[in-house]
Amino acid sequence: MFDEIQFNKINRLPKYIFAVVNELKMAERRAGADVIDFSMGNPDGPAFEPVIEKLVESARKPHTHGYSVSKGIYKLRLAICNWYLRKYNVVLDPETEAVATMGSKEGYVHLVQAITNPGDVAIVPDPTYPIHSYAFVLAGGNVEKMELTFDETSFEVDQDRFYYDLERALKNSVPKPKYLVVNFPHNPTTATVDLDFYKRLVQIAMRERFYIISDIAYADITFDGYKTPSILQVEGAKDVAVESFTLSKSYNMAGWRVGFIVGNPKLVGALQKIKSWLDYGMFTPIQVAATVALDEYEHLVDEIVIPKYQKRRDVLVETFRNAGWDVGKPRASMFVWAKIPEVARGMGSLEFAKELLLKAHVAVSPGIGFGEYGDEYVRIALIENEKRIRQAAKNIKHYLRELNKEKEEQANG
Repeated sequence: MFDEIQFNKINRLPKYIFAVVNELKMAERRAGADVIDFSMGNPDGPAFEPVIEKLVESARKPHTHGYSVSKGIYKLRLAICNWYLRKYNVVLDPETEAVATMGSKEGYVHLVQAITNPGDVAIVPDPTYPIHSYAFVLAGGNVEKMELTFDETSFEVDQDRFYYDLERALKNSVPKPKYLVVNFPHNPTTATVDLDFYKRLVQIAMRERFYIISDIAYADITFDGYKTPSILQVEGAKDVAVESFTLSKSYNMAGWRVGFIVGNPKLVGALQKIKSWLDYGMFTPIQVAATVALDEYEHLVDEIVIPKYQKRRDVLVETFRNAGWDVGKPRASMFVWAKIPEVARGMGSLEFAKELLLKAHVAVSPGIGFGEYGDEYVRIALIENEKRIRQAAKNIKHYLRELNKEKEEQANG
């Protein structure tokens, strides 16, 4: 009915590749299979107990149940600015340079909605977290993709190649790009950068006149001495950049939906304005609890969360390598970006992910879902405990052994 009425924005979105794995996963579970699930970056632990207690305490107060403030209550915005001051020695104005959001994803999408005119171009490295690209598509913009290259041992971004590709994208894109999205530690590849990377980037943005949107959702989760820098540490960065963060990952508050965007007053102001038309902010007790989390319990990230993910990373890398899958050892984020084993690489990431699920009962995210340059990889989220990781390695070892045997039989005719 009414076939002449088309939803052009939605039609620009591709089929959600991860849904294929999710449907198979649910079918396997309904059939009684014990699926070990590494497919989604959904933290498996609860929020810190004092933060939960503060939520409950605030929720018992009648006055907290009305409409809140779309840009976030002042105390939360102040806590966000104080977090930046402690962590990065960056001074921010809570009124004009900070906005609390319903998770960083909501904030990012609404920021893009606010600042994108039809036909505007954004440069987005590939592979990427899908919404980094498709937020611009939904807003009527276009995306210029550039391959993200990095060292597969250290997971450091190849900076010279990055800037070569960036300069080429800036030169070749018509119209000229207005925005560049960066995300380090990177999802899905876990690639990292140092502060010098941002110094160079800010200089180019000033010269070429484009804005930078930096997503540091995994900034807290770092290992082996690496510490995530912020682009806002660079002198003059607030003239050209905003940055987003979320409490979902390092504070185990994914379902709470608390994040923020800070930096350039023009972009932050645009987000504040569009949010004032679209929502009344998060439930006030959640904002109160988030304020306490940032102000008083940052140390628990170092004491509880980081050691958990580091232990899981170490166990996964060791056991998967012993199983015949030589995965790299990232120095940040809650993921492992693993090149498909040689024996299976020809099937591509989606078919490999399906085979791994059906034959080893291990769920991972196919790299093609993050972009064309991800198709030789899968993303493994560190959301299962060490016992489950070891079991997954056993399952994978058996699957790879059988696959190798099958290949040898085919070769021998």
